[in-house]
Amino acid sequence: MMRRRDFLRATLVTAGSVVVPTACSEGEGITGACDMNEDDTFFPQSVASGDPRPESVVLWTRLVDGAGETDLNLALVVALDEAFTQLVELRSTSSTVATTGSGGTRVPVTARAEFDHCVKVKVSGLSPGTTYYYRFYYTTGNGCFSSRVGRTRTAPAPDADVPVRFAFVSCQDYVGRFYNAYAALARQELDFVVHLGDYIYETTGEPSSQAPSQERKIAFSDVEGAIALKADDIEFHAARSLGNYRELYRTYRADRALQRVHERFPMIATWSDHEFSDDCHGATATYLDGRDAEREDEDRRKAANQAWFEYMPVDYRAGEDFQYSSAAAYPEDITIYRDFTFGKHVHLVMTDLRSYRADHLIPEDAFPGKVIVMQAPLVDMYGDPPPYTSPYIGDIDDYKDGLYRKALEEAAAAFGFDPSFGYAQNERPRVINAMFVNAIVAKLNEQREEPLDLIPESEYAFWERGISYADLGKTDYYSKFGSRYFVIKDAFDAVSYFAEDAPVMGDAQSAWFKDTIEKSKSTWKVWGNECCLSQLTIDIASSLPADSPLRPRLYMSCDGWDGFRKERNDVLETLAAQDNVVTITGDLHAFLVGTPAEDTSSSMNILEFVAPAISSATYRSLLRKQVAAHPILKDVAQAKNIAEGIEDYLVGSTTGEGEDMTKVNPRLAFCKAAGNGFCVAEANADEFVVTLHMLPDSALAAPLYEEADEAALKKQITTERFKTVAGTRDLYREVGGKWKKWNPEVADWDA
Repeated sequence: MMRRRDFLRATLVTAGSVVVPTACSEGEGITGACDMNEDDTFFPQSVASGDPRPESVVLWTRLVDGAGETDLNLALVVALDEAFTQLVELRSTSSTVATTGSGGTRVPVTARAEFDHCVKVKVSGLSPGTTYYYRFYYTTGNGCFSSRVGRTRTAPAPDADVPVRFAFVSCQDYVGRFYNAYAALARQELDFVVHLGDYIYETTGEPSSQAPSQERKIAFSDVEGAIALKADDIEFHAARSLGNYRELYRTYRADRALQRVHERFPMIATWSDHEFSDDCHGATATYLDGRDAEREDEDRRKAANQAWFEYMPVDYRAGEDFQYSSAAAYPEDITIYRDFTFGKHVHLVMTDLRSYRADHLIPEDAFPGKVIVMQAPLVDMYGDPPPYTSPYIGDIDDYKDGLYRKALEEAAAAFGFDPSFGYAQNERPRVINAMFVNAIVAKLNEQREEPLDLIPESEYAFWERGISYADLGKTDYYSKFGSRYFVIKDAFDAVSYFAEDAPVMGDAQSAWFKDTIEKSKSTWKVWGNECCLSQLTIDIASSLPADSPLRPRLYMSCDGWDGFRKERNDVLETLAAQDNVVTITGDLHAFLVGTPAEDTSSSMNILEFVAPAISSATYRSLLRKQVAAHPILKDVAQAKNIAEGIEDYLVGSTTGEGEDMTKVNPRLAFCKAAGNGFCVAEANADEFVVTLHMLPDSALAAPLYEEADEAALKKQITTERFKTVAGTRDLYREVGGKWKKWNPEVADWDA
């Protein structure tokens, strides 16, 4: 702890130059330091920094002094050394901006009640590629109190030929798990950390992914402002009010392992879905899978956005004086996509893939029997109806004088589905999958005294064939399966081709993104991307019975880029046209490495490195619960192999037979589905190297945060190293001290 006598030896620094000795208090003429005590009581979330640029960085803290609703005054001090003997002279240019220059060494700032007493200051006029130390001071009638010391670092100058080293992370659920991955990451030497989203989770105990413990649980104070939910007979809440979302950030940021990361490194963050709502699109949630209308909830979305604004140290494109206002129209209330340069070799481009995206192509409440692609366009495209199509009734209202329409309406009341079969009022014709009608009639016959005859094969065998929602794997009326997860690939690809464009980035962001990538002069163009770009398909033919309504080739998730084929291909075409493009990705809860390319390309690829969850449930554990809940797979004995063998299903497995046999995901080179951890990237003029730091999920059961725990934690971490070389599109893996190249033609590593 620094005392008054330490500051008597301090010197002022203006733009890197030593000027004059400091005084020790404001009362002696220069706003320098004060007698102080480091006290977490006033700064319970410690400090953080973010969005480093060559001449600026954003510094953050939160001040707590009672439960008052008044603004609080405090001061910021910046130094070139950890002992604060070389202070940087600063002057305020606005309430949220300070710059180096003639002034004092203590910049007055305000913790505003309207922003939960969070403080953000953009400090400009700094030297490029320089490490700075900072702390905040708060004076009460009992003395002067300080925050913990934060360390940050500005980006190197755009023309600096220097290597860059950074970590990238995602998905840090607090509930039931500890941040031991962060405890290990904090011991790295890094220039900055990229957070790719899911910084918080909006739910308190969602049973498919969360298991609250006595030490790690969330309970909202404002229960009435939260959303009450229930799954698997377990009741829990989702955040809705601003108070709910603030409480999540306060709790997460009180964790000492996370605090140490923020104290040591500047962070560049974007959001994914859980900062607002799981699998959201825009301001719309998906908790109820269409059972009840989940329309846009802009008030909830704005509450989430404001809390993110308050707690994340971000340098917004709207300008350094940007202040969040819930009165602004959504989604123009906040814009978070932005870019950064780090010397000559790294240009980091961060996007927002939730605010502007369309709904999922397959609605969760889609009526399975509704036909959405008729035979004519399929024949025009393929010559003959593909094998994943089904015969359909051209108009259920006219067929057999409405006999089967009446049967479906009877079943709708009995089984609880839409009696209009997914069609608008008075919309005609209503085209329905004949096989689905038979399945419903057979189920209805089980409780009817006079069974209805099924439509005979001798009749429907000659009917036209098309694609219904059931042909996409949508077998339940209200379900994420066949909509967002376990979607039949071939049928989905066809439907995507005929469907209207479904945006992910939105027009303005998309234009900015392409322009930024195309004009970049940096060696490495690095995209901070929230959702997996590599194709994630599995073939489960060996696990399915012959009469299964599921087709064997499935997309694992259509909530990510696999679910937006047109824009995925468009984005990949733009990226692959440039040299040395790398995407760093989160969201999946698994380590993944691949060389994604658009559907029609065999050689124009980019490189993708997917970070796992810091602490959230692993991909394998999530799959176990998804398979157990799937309406078909839950009753297939061999289906449990999907989760246990997912790495083999994804990497290197085949599909088809004989001459038609191909690799399922030839561009997917590595998958580790059962671990947590983080990734570290090292970039220079010649190479981009990524090291995966892998922890077993069992290592998160108890905190390993202290120095005494370092050896035990280090023992549980294993690593894998991959790289790409400038001027190529090749992926290499370090094996036994040698680098082996990935060959997508055979989906294996060259000897």
